[in-house]
Amino acid sequence: MEENFNKHLGNKLKLRRLALGLTQTKVAKAINVTFQQIQKYEKGTNGVSSLRLLQLSNYLKVPISYFFEDYSEYLINLEKSKEGHLTVNYNFLVKLFSELTEDQKIKFTKSLNINSQTFKVG
Repeated sequence: MEENFNKHLGNKLKLRRLALGLTQTKVAKAINVTFQQIQKYEKGTNGVSSLRLLQLSNYLKVPISYFFEDYSEYLINLEKSKEGHLTVNYNFLVKLFSELTEDQKIKFTKSLNINSQTFKVG
């Protein structure tokens, strides 16, 4: 399943990159990897770490779900989900958070606190 997902993710990455008119080199530079690494991501030969996936989604201006939304395994699990409309992959979030530096974790936590206060006021 992981190999299939790598190919799926690579296709989604390539489609979005081309839609934005970006080169592999430009995307690579933006997320601090080599263009060869982007080639491997797009071919599906290398998996993308949680942190790199977050960087890619940010740079390509798509939500993380863009990479999962039409992947068959994800859709099967989505249908089984009790939340239905708001499926959150908590394992992904935990893995992503664990890859952050301490400084990034502090900034992230502060931004969560600001967002939660905004929602409470509104």
